[in-house]
Amino acid sequence: MSEFFKAELKDRFLEYALDRSDYFQIQTLYDEFLRPNYSLEYVQKLVQEILAYDSNLLDAMGGNGLDVFMLASTPSTQGFLDEGGFMNLYVKEEEKWDTFLGHLSGTPKLTKEEKKQIKRNTPDLKREKVMLIGLIVAVAISFLFTLISVVKETLLEPEYVPADEFERKINQLQEQYILENQRLQLELKEAQRILDSLELK
Repeated sequence: MSEFFKAELKDRFLEYALDRSDYFQIQTLYDEFLRPNYSLEYVQKLVQEILAYDSNLLDAMGGNGLDVFMLASTPSTQGFLDEGGFMNLYVKEEEKWDTFLGHLSGTPKLTKEEKKQIKRNTPDLKREKVMLIGLIVAVAISFLFTLISVVKETLLEPEYVPADEFERKINQLQEQYILENQRLQLELKEAQRILDSLELK
């Protein structure tokens, strides 16, 4: 939640307290302003911030296991709201920061006349913008065509092998298989012969 919204809520809590002539629970503030988007604990935190700023703004009583359970307005409440309340404090704080940052920047703010003169002296960049946009479009189109051709070659067009080439490869593999089989049979026979000769000894 922004500081602006918090300041506005604190002022609303104080206005609500002023409108009532009796004590009321923090739960009432929760039900009135922040249910269901925020928690009861958040309301308690905002009330604590009000009391931390000035404990005379609200009359707080503990109870039910809480330090602050019941609230009511005080004579100081009306005066504080008449001076602008927490919203006024927020605005003053923002103005201080703006002034501080203005001093830090070191550059004075330009008047309207100075801004107009700068605008008149600035060259028109429409032509350069059009050329830049044209260049970006050309690069994008080139990239798309390249991407489409790569996808088309890799995914959409399968590589075909002519039938005679396929048959030749199959025959070559069969011949290699037969030769390898014959070589293994010869080696097996030789190994069997050696075993037989060893057994005879």
